[in-house]
Amino acid sequence: MYLNCHSYFSLKYGTLSVEQLLAEAQRCAVRKLVLTDINNTSGVLDFIRLAPKYGVEPIVGIDFRRGNLQCFVGIAKNNEGFHELNEFLTHCLRHGTNEVPEIPDLPPITENVFWIIPFERFLRADEEMKNTLRPLAQKSFPCFIGVQTDQLTRLRFSPFVKQISRLVVWQPVTFRNPGDFNTHRLLRAVANNTLLSKIHAGDTASPSEIMMPEEQLEHSYAEFPSLVENTKRILRVCGIAFDYHESKNKQNFSGSKILDKSILRRETYKGMELRYGAASDAVRERVDKELQMITDLGFAPYFLINWDIVRYAQHKGYFYVGRGSGANSIVAYCLRITDVDPIDLDLYFERFINPYRTSPPDFDLDFSWKDRDDITDYIFRRHGREHVALLATYSTFQFKAIVRELGKVFGLPKAEIDSLIDNRRHPDTPDQISRLIRLYATRIIDFPSHLSIHAGGVLISEKPVTWYTATNMPPKGYPTTQFSMLESEDIGLYKYDILSQRGLGHIKEAVEIVKRNRGIDIDIHNIAAFKKDEKIKALIRDGRCMGCFYVESPAMRMLLKKLRVDTYIQLVAASSIIRPGVAKSGMMREYILRTHDPARRTYIHPLMKELMEETYGIMVYQEDVIKVAHHFAGLSLSESDVLRRGMSGKFRSRDEFAKIQDRFFSNCKERGYPDETTKEVWRQIESFAGYSFSKGHSASYAVESYQSLYLKAHYPKEFMVGVINNFGGFYRTEFYVHEARMSGAEIHAPCVNKSEYTTTIYGDDIYLGFIHLGEMEKKVADDILDERNQHGPYLSLADFMKRVGIAVEQLRILIRIGAFRFTGRSKKQLLWDIHILVGSEKKTEVKAELFDVGVKNFTLPPLHHGAYDDALDEIEIIGFPLCSPFELLREPLTNILLATDLKKNVGKEIELIGYLVTIKYTSTVKRETMMFATFLDQQGFFFDTTHFPKVVEQFPFRGKGVYRIRGKVDEEFGFCSMVVNAMFKLETLGRDDVEKKAVVTKTSATSNALLNMQ
Repeated sequence: MYLNCHSYFSLKYGTLSVEQLLAEAQRCAVRKLVLTDINNTSGVLDFIRLAPKYGVEPIVGIDFRRGNLQCFVGIAKNNEGFHELNEFLTHCLRHGTNEVPEIPDLPPITENVFWIIPFERFLRADEEMKNTLRPLAQKSFPCFIGVQTDQLTRLRFSPFVKQISRLVVWQPVTFRNPGDFNTHRLLRAVANNTLLSKIHAGDTASPSEIMMPEEQLEHSYAEFPSLVENTKRILRVCGIAFDYHESKNKQNFSGSKILDKSILRRETYKGMELRYGAASDAVRERVDKELQMITDLGFAPYFLINWDIVRYAQHKGYFYVGRGSGANSIVAYCLRITDVDPIDLDLYFERFINPYRTSPPDFDLDFSWKDRDDITDYIFRRHGREHVALLATYSTFQFKAIVRELGKVFGLPKAEIDSLIDNRRHPDTPDQISRLIRLYATRIIDFPSHLSIHAGGVLISEKPVTWYTATNMPPKGYPTTQFSMLESEDIGLYKYDILSQRGLGHIKEAVEIVKRNRGIDIDIHNIAAFKKDEKIKALIRDGRCMGCFYVESPAMRMLLKKLRVDTYIQLVAASSIIRPGVAKSGMMREYILRTHDPARRTYIHPLMKELMEETYGIMVYQEDVIKVAHHFAGLSLSESDVLRRGMSGKFRSRDEFAKIQDRFFSNCKERGYPDETTKEVWRQIESFAGYSFSKGHSASYAVESYQSLYLKAHYPKEFMVGVINNFGGFYRTEFYVHEARMSGAEIHAPCVNKSEYTTTIYGDDIYLGFIHLGEMEKKVADDILDERNQHGPYLSLADFMKRVGIAVEQLRILIRIGAFRFTGRSKKQLLWDIHILVGSEKKTEVKAELFDVGVKNFTLPPLHHGAYDDALDEIEIIGFPLCSPFELLREPLTNILLATDLKKNVGKEIELIGYLVTIKYTSTVKRETMMFATFLDQQGFFFDTTHFPKVVEQFPFRGKGVYRIRGKVDEEFGFCSMVVNAMFKLETLGRDDVEKKAVVTKTSATSNALLNMQ
């Protein structure tokens, strides 16, 4: 009887999760239910999957709305009908926007969809709309009219009363109770970005949109029993089902499963010869075993599609890294999907694939941020836009965000909203308002707010994607599903991960820069040689990895130094144990202790030594979780993998995870393990499984780290230019520029004759690019470069202004950053020159002159240029000074210790002066804020500090700048840091100081001139 039910996937409208809606149906003894979210199909797959659990037969549809107007509802008779609905909604979204889809006034005529027009449209229609709706009054138009109970009186006087066979019961469902209606009103105010007091009835659903027992609903239509019968007839005809146990991915790569098997074997053997030469028996045995299992499980197309993607990348000269659990596969290694040798690393075969696995192994293919879009485009072209879509994610309301939105809805000023977010009472906020905001914020938390795009998930399906979902068209221009990875995997659509990262970009660019600057060709894939390189070993051991992929953060620098890492295997382990959650559990510290003290390498059970001797009995990789669950707790390999996945949080709420957790403990009890042993093993699994990498994944990361490290060790200046130009590293550009200077480069501000759009290097001289000039327009930079490339260097400011059309404001930026210093004139002289050359004009005019008519020269009075003017201009325009920040302190420094002095002062209270690099916020067990910070000393070396909650409260950070830091030097495993007990920000020179110095200098010059005259 309920043909128009909404979940919270009717975004910023519905108030019920899919399960809550089904629970309501169960409470009201509703056996058939139609989910019709507004312009959305996100909830459909979960609705179909969960409905049997609540004794409900699912039917699905879509509520098509244009703003507040409910145009019509489509209900799918079957799977084909759902496909027709998805196609239609996709068309509407593609020709409108996600917020305002282009919904026509009348529904299309379709074979497998029932269309229902709400009677409300006819009641409220103006004359023009009545003319539009007139075809609906004809019996031949295939649609029904939905009539609500409060409209029955008006139905008697409507022409539709003569078409009783087309009328149906219309009781929309959006809430459970009046409290939900209040939540709904708040969501509508948020959606409309308006005050709650300005929301009117037309913006919201009716408060009566609740579910009641079907007998009660039928009783409301007692005078019109035909409406009830018509509704039941629709429900009897409709149904939908998906097989949640079979793969919906593309079923073959070549058009034939037999041919797929042949291609996979041929290309794997070809790659085996390339990788191993004369392959050993062990290699051949592993290859044959994998090939057999891959084909038996039907994963051949998945491997071949990934192979085809990387083959295209190789053809285009793109750098890529293959990682994920698939990196444990020797077939993937032979196909060059990955560069990790599973034989060399003894990678656990069952983490990658086992006979019980239903989903294909996980391949994460990383490409440079510059290349990823072309790879994505290739996939759409190769497999057809009907069968390919990007995967969506749900952006959900979290506490701070929803408190801010509700604060605006209630009309609170920003200061009061900030207080609420910080859990502080603002004296101007009434307690009643604060209470309501917090109450409804807790109800709305985790509601989906809008659809976003998954970081790299791409689906390639056998049937059209619209068989399962409608698709949005975000700004990227690629169809995107309306469901997330979880629903996708439930239905059997397994994503291909096509990811973007900056690390590959800086490696590729650094290789190109070395070739251009030094004429040297680098084989950046010679990882075997890199593993033996002593310079690389020294960099890792000392934690001098700034700019290097995945190993440059302060936390990683600390871990590398404490572990004294200098081998590939050690770096692979470090890449996994640095993950979140591990340090919190204490397992990272325990791993460090066991690394240095063999006596601590105890094993909670003899079996644990057999399983994890390589990692001293500590779970480091995801494989360790599977090994322990399978061999220690006796779970099957498929159950062990569910356990691993469940630990990530994605499936932890699922019933199947709870069952496996119970089986883990019951199996351990049957095997006679003490309860304390079982609990400790479970605790370790919990701390690692949700965050750790598979060993193959970590090994892939380490390969890319080694490529970065090689470039940094042997070509540090070129490498840092590559890092600067690709952005996106852990640190701000300022500190990569600093690192280039520490590597021996001379850093220059942008120059119109030397700079490119990005940063460039000539020998040891690095010229920052125009891209770093905050307010510089790209078109202007392009014009400067085009003109210079065509007609040679600029000779003077006047020559530049004749050749480049540029706004005076843009020209001032170039002058202030020193881009015309080659002229020999000061910045202030050049700024005067602009007015002499163009007068009051706001833009230069490009002039082609036969003869150089010259420019009249005027004698300017003395113009002061202070030592700090350049630095202040640089701070304003590029965000940081090119001189040392310590030179800008108001008071000079004397007798100051340096980072190198920490080792000599362990356990002592000392004082350091540092320029702030980065801060990491964290919380204690008591939910108090503490911080870790990194600074540079006067010589340009890093040192690290720890700030406990009381110090954070008493001595907070006050933005970028130089700080005087007092504290005790702490040392652990050779890594020194400071535990801060006091900190003060030092004052630096500003514009006023420079101007005062200029006045003093000018006065002194005048006085000297007068004395000379006397």
